[in-house]
Amino acid sequence: MKKWRLPLLLLIFSILVTPFSAQGQYDAHAAFAPFFYPHNGNTFRSANGSPGPDYWQNRADYRIHVKFDTTTKTITGTVRITYTNNSPDKLPFVWLYLDQNIDRKGSRAAGMQPAGPAGTEAGFNIHQVAVIEKGKPAAVPYLVDGTRMQVRLPESIEAKGGKLQLEISFSYPLLRSGGGGRSGYLDTRYGRVYEVSYWYPRMCVYDDLLGWNTLPFLGSGEFYMEYGDMDYSVTLPAGMIVAGSGELKNPGQVLTRLETDRMARARHADQAVIIRQAAEPATQPGSSGQLTWHFHMDSTRDVAWAASTAFVWDAARINLPGGKKALAMSVYPAESGSDSLWGRATEYLKSSVETFSNSWFPYPYPVAINVGGPVGGMEFPGITFDWWKAGGKGLFALLSHEIGHNWYPMIVGSDERRHAWMDEGFNTFIDIYAQQQFNHGEYAPKRDGEYAPHGGNPAEEIVPFITRPGIDPIVSLADALPTKDVHPLEYFKTAFGLVLLREVILGHDRFDYAFRQYTRDWAYKHPAPWDFFREMENGAGEDLSWFWRGWFLQDWKLDQEVEQVKYVDNDAKKGAVITIRNLGKMPMPALISVTDSKDTVQQIRLPVEIWERGDTWTFRVNTTTPLKSVTLDPAKLLPDVDRSNNTWKAN
Repeated sequence: MKKWRLPLLLLIFSILVTPFSAQGQYDAHAAFAPFFYPHNGNTFRSANGSPGPDYWQNRADYRIHVKFDTTTKTITGTVRITYTNNSPDKLPFVWLYLDQNIDRKGSRAAGMQPAGPAGTEAGFNIHQVAVIEKGKPAAVPYLVDGTRMQVRLPESIEAKGGKLQLEISFSYPLLRSGGGGRSGYLDTRYGRVYEVSYWYPRMCVYDDLLGWNTLPFLGSGEFYMEYGDMDYSVTLPAGMIVAGSGELKNPGQVLTRLETDRMARARHADQAVIIRQAAEPATQPGSSGQLTWHFHMDSTRDVAWAASTAFVWDAARINLPGGKKALAMSVYPAESGSDSLWGRATEYLKSSVETFSNSWFPYPYPVAINVGGPVGGMEFPGITFDWWKAGGKGLFALLSHEIGHNWYPMIVGSDERRHAWMDEGFNTFIDIYAQQQFNHGEYAPKRDGEYAPHGGNPAEEIVPFITRPGIDPIVSLADALPTKDVHPLEYFKTAFGLVLLREVILGHDRFDYAFRQYTRDWAYKHPAPWDFFREMENGAGEDLSWFWRGWFLQDWKLDQEVEQVKYVDNDAKKGAVITIRNLGKMPMPALISVTDSKDTVQQIRLPVEIWERGDTWTFRVNTTTPLKSVTLDPAKLLPDVDRSNNTWKAN
């Protein structure tokens, strides 16, 4: 999730800090100590970071039917889950998430608020839980504990392919802002905009790492879900446009003829085609004043939807690798329709999906949708909820970021609740290049609150944050981090770490090859952090344990200095001997610019291994004239915490 709070981020990065001194902190033995992964490779997860030959993963297919009463703002319905147990274990019970219960009075999240326990009477009302046996429902006992529900089964689900059909009847009230701020409604000139997420009970993941993953939903740590096919229908008053994840299966029953014709045009257009203006009829009239919208989505871990009488709707074709096509769509209130706001939203969405598809992995779904409404920024498979008043460069960054989550973690299904950096940081990283490429660099370079909020050099702008005392490692639990540190750490520092790998440590070719391989290998699967580390090392052919340790597992700082420059036998014509030193705990390659008195410049790169032998390194430079200056990291690519010692100048 990306809550659009740029002023807060600017404040974070503009904090004045005491100049940082790293003198004497470097320990070569600690920096390059043997790196022990949690496992040494097995048949489930290979030592090279890819899924092993016996990798297994459970599956959850859903059929959901709900009615939305816009008068009481209540969602009522049933979900039938077909759960397949591919694990080697019999399962005598199953766990599900009830994430709407985060808003319930007495919830753990409510109890963690600084102002004291809050909450409402909201959350799921579970009317019945039943196992389907021979086509008939049989009620079974269950336990609700906050945002989790355990269902205790009359018979265990058999291992290696056993199935369970579970049917749950439920209802809950849609709050103005609910579900941890990820759903809600907004009043606009032509009607109310509703955004609906986490609206049905969802299976927890059972995996080979921890068994059942049942961390409670507290707000920051997001989601970890099984993949499957989802078929769902929403019944609500006629006259409302519904935008939902996946493919609309009954357009002839809900859309007007004009909307259908315009949609056909949009499928062949590279520029946005208006599907519906605010003043036009929204849908066919329902015989009972109600219409049912039917959607289907394959190979997904979730679905979400939005509805309104106020939506302006436009769409354009997405061009995917291999000649495949998809559809980019935006729905938003009329007040957002100017080019300075949402008028270019579909253009932004189309460009982002095409960039991510060509760079990392082809977009797999038939439709990608932006919804302009009350939620500041939240991602779901095939659809995103975004702030209706955003515009220009800020809107591009927001839409690109949220749809980018369809790659990480919607396609590559990492555990967001434990490892927020594996989705927020990876996604922020790919955003950087999407923004650079959009419309021949219209908004490049990326300089929003997650990369370089002041518009300056990102390597320098991260320094005030990482030199603050008490900063947690990137690998910290999202819910354990102070709110002010979540974006700078999980988004920005993680993304900048990947930039360092791509731009400085590995280079584009090796990084891109390994990162694409990781994405392909773990598409629709559940990677752990060490799977990513190993896949990158194997694909790039590089031992990166020093980097994972210092940047991700620790909060180590980098401080390189030019310690001394001498001439061989005091004769500049015989060459110069330069000594550099690593003062901080973090090692990095040394990037050196040497300029002589004739302004001839030599660029020298020394590998990170120079620091395996200690905190100083001395090397010779051929020259026939005295040196004018020696500078470490002249392009300021590295997050050196003290640049005052990076340059030596001749007297």
